[in-house]
Amino acid sequence: MSKPVVLVAEELSPAGIAVLESDFEVRQVDGADKAALLPAVADVDALIVRSATKVTAEVFQHARRLRVVARAGVGLDNVDVEAATKAGVMVVNAPTSNIVTAAEHAIALLLATARNVPQGHSALKQGEWKRSKYTGVELQGKTVGVLGLGRIGVLVAQRLASFDMNVVAFDPYVQAARAAQLGVKLVTLEELLAESDFITVHLPKTAETLGLIGDRELQRVKPTVRIVNAARGGIVDEAALDLALKDGRVAGAGIDVFSTEPCTESPLFHHDNVVVTPHLGASTHEAQEKAGTQVARSVKLALSGEFVPDAVNVQGGAVAEDVKPGLPLAEKLGRIFTGLAGGVPVRLDVVVRGEIAEHDVKVLELAALKGVFVDVIEEAVTFVNAPLLARDRGVEVTLTTSDDSPDWRNVVQVRGTMADGSVVSVSGTLTGPKHIERIIEVNGYQMELVPTEHMAFFVYSDRPGIVGVVGRLLGDAGVNIASMQVGRDTKGGRALIALTVDSAIPAQLLDVIKNEIGADTGRRVDLDG
Repeated sequence: MSKPVVLVAEELSPAGIAVLESDFEVRQVDGADKAALLPAVADVDALIVRSATKVTAEVFQHARRLRVVARAGVGLDNVDVEAATKAGVMVVNAPTSNIVTAAEHAIALLLATARNVPQGHSALKQGEWKRSKYTGVELQGKTVGVLGLGRIGVLVAQRLASFDMNVVAFDPYVQAARAAQLGVKLVTLEELLAESDFITVHLPKTAETLGLIGDRELQRVKPTVRIVNAARGGIVDEAALDLALKDGRVAGAGIDVFSTEPCTESPLFHHDNVVVTPHLGASTHEAQEKAGTQVARSVKLALSGEFVPDAVNVQGGAVAEDVKPGLPLAEKLGRIFTGLAGGVPVRLDVVVRGEIAEHDVKVLELAALKGVFVDVIEEAVTFVNAPLLARDRGVEVTLTTSDDSPDWRNVVQVRGTMADGSVVSVSGTLTGPKHIERIIEVNGYQMELVPTEHMAFFVYSDRPGIVGVVGRLLGDAGVNIASMQVGRDTKGGRALIALTVDSAIPAQLLDVIKNEIGADTGRRVDLDG
């Protein structure tokens, strides 16, 4: 069997390539050359890019086998995520690869602006000894305002606190209690502008943050303030900053990012109290190595059909360690549901109960949804397109959580309402330190059954002799029973036989068993595909 193909369109770290070569055929192309890229993606399963390759809707039209696009870095401006999602293609990046590097560079710029390091360096190299001209300021005792307490902002705040700085922050999406745990005081944007001796920007570039620090804001700062932007160009209005520097309303700035890049000419370059670098925030050997290995691992997960925590177009986000073992179980429950139901429901409820419910379990809904469709849809079903498949087929999907689980530590139930109003359900749990999967309920009947590749379920009127008839018919056909359980609602009422067998039960034999025992329903579920 041929290996899946991974196309590397830009330079990737040797460690990242090594991760891929053990399992995949690795090809390379110049992704910036569109004429070379389009034919190259025609028969590949994964595409890895950096910033130069433009992954447009046209690329997805040519890449019929493509299952994942990986950006070896943080930004995704060069990837059409919406087109990828419509095509069922997962998009991943390496969101944590450069957080330390970016934080350190912001602090380097802050220190450089405080102590005039580049200016003194340049003057001395030109034979000028200008100690008095480049007198700087200390950080100790000063107030630093951190705009954005995301992963990078938190690292910056922690490191600047060690300089005995007073750290305040503005982030409307962070709770005050969380900031207090970090030793940071949450303030309004107006308070931050008025109080800060240094301001450092660590926000994403969005419609809300574009131009956030403009002329109005720069009218409210101390004239001794120094501003650092190593996040995204455009958050600090460059024209407004230029004017504030000219007017003496800002004492200095350290800028790594610009509204338009590459940027080789800017009014900011003409100010002696401005330190500039060409978007070096992620430019360390360590960050490049991390980006390469992170996306390589994500590609391996994606091509093996597993959930990828760094996927940007999959609902759910990072997966808690306590939740991860439940992903295969939830997908199996979805597949068993479809096998029992014989079709797709009009409404699907995923219910998660127990201790696990304290975590974000959205990913379990995705896993169950993937399982529901994987055996009935010809195209590849992924965590990305499963919600789209449900929407296109008019399936209403809900997730319900509760910490109440009296019988089991954790339970996942997949319950669906069919078009005729009937309800089909299947529940499972994980037991013991090895997380053994068990089916504990089918259509209201209680049981404990370890799911296997081949299973069958029969509902019939409770009466003696049925188990023997089923065993005889399977034995006569050479189908070995691995386990069998019987559940019933009341004595003499309705009963359910649940079987695991060593080989698939032929469809004709399934009908024979149903007729012999007078079963209301008889379904087989095969998980070997």
